[in-house]
Amino acid sequence: MTAGPSAGPPVAAVRYRLDGSVQRFGRVIIGGSPLKLFRVTGDGERLVERIAAGEAVARSTLVAALLEAGAIHPIPESGSFTAADVTVVVPCRRVGDGPPLPSGAVVVDDASDPPLAGARVRFDHNRGPAAARNAGLHHVTTPLVAFVDADVELPDGWLDQLLPHFADPQVALVAPRVRTPHVPGAIARYERERSPLDLGAEPARVRGGTRVSYVPAAALVVRVEVIRELGGFDEGLRFGEDVDLVWRLDEAGWRCRYEPASEVHHDPRPDWRAWVHQRVGYGTSAAPLARRHPGALAPIRMSGWSIAAWALTAFGRPVLGTAVGAGSAAALIRKLPDVPPRAAFRLAGAGNLHAGDQIANAIRRVWWPLLAVAALRSGTARRMLVGAALAARHPLRLADDVAYSLGVWRGIMAERTVAPLVPEISSWPGRQAGRPHPPAAPAAPGAPAAGAR
Repeated sequence: MTAGPSAGPPVAAVRYRLDGSVQRFGRVIIGGSPLKLFRVTGDGERLVERIAAGEAVARSTLVAALLEAGAIHPIPESGSFTAADVTVVVPCRRVGDGPPLPSGAVVVDDASDPPLAGARVRFDHNRGPAAARNAGLHHVTTPLVAFVDADVELPDGWLDQLLPHFADPQVALVAPRVRTPHVPGAIARYERERSPLDLGAEPARVRGGTRVSYVPAAALVVRVEVIRELGGFDEGLRFGEDVDLVWRLDEAGWRCRYEPASEVHHDPRPDWRAWVHQRVGYGTSAAPLARRHPGALAPIRMSGWSIAAWALTAFGRPVLGTAVGAGSAAALIRKLPDVPPRAAFRLAGAGNLHAGDQIANAIRRVWWPLLAVAALRSGTARRMLVGAALAARHPLRLADDVAYSLGVWRGIMAERTVAPLVPEISSWPGRQAGRPHPPAAPAAPGAPAAGAR
């Protein structure tokens, strides 16, 4: 494994934007993903005010901590790299004709039928996207490589917002936003609202267990030297190789960024059968990723207090469940004496509501087969299944989650591990995403929607 980034030359003053999660209470700053609490000095308070005002600031211990937590995001305006420093690698497997591939790209033909004209590399049998990208990487002589899937459209200037991030010597990977184009059809309409490739309009530090815990390899730019030292993509993964790459980069000390100011377009699957097959494939990556990254695939991460509140509600005791939730909120107020009580209570309440969403997601995406068996005898299990289904709020989202879960269970049986089923429970009432850690708490390990690409 690569030793990680060196300190490198000093980074010039940079403008940053505050993450949408940030709340300021004088010398107490809460923000990032998962939420963290920072107690700062008077100088630190003024520094955060300058960042909020859009001023460029020099790198400092506080800036580095806020950046690491995802509480601020850089707005780099220049850098030493241009489009001439980037080689585009396109893995491609087609049956029949398809749209034209990017001109000047290193095309790897992963056993297309008929063979692709002009491909730099051709496989006689299908080896998968990880192997195809690694084969293309061997032909790259520029300092940066852009991996782009064959069904992605690259607009002019798509690199302009990505390349300046590499002025930070710790940044090894930057990914754009992947949007579904405005084309007819129910699949396209759904994916414009909820595609697993579209990670939203807010920039992010990419790290497991955070708001943006992966980026799809549909389009991303990477430092060539770094990915070669890391061994490239894991060819043992047919799905989830992009998630695995990001996590290995992060574990090695490199920084990965999501920059939605750059957008590319990815065509949706042409029919329902292909769409379901894609979602099932995504789910199969959960168990292999859990073996490679122990503890990273917990379906939920939250406190026992939040679980108790929702469990009591499921067992027909909503008043007692509400009381437990209110008690955990009061406990958070005592843990955060520097935060106004109303704000602390609001954070705790939002955290408990978010915990309910997490549980419903986990039921639809992982646990529903177990609850379906229990529902033969248990009214509580039936209520939980119905509640989770209603929480999907869209029939296609429900179908999406169920298809993904079929892949999860297929992977569990193939890998003989139950790791993707096991929740992570803590005693601290603010542990789950959306609520702050206690001041000295470490960041929680990662939990992606595994396998999305």
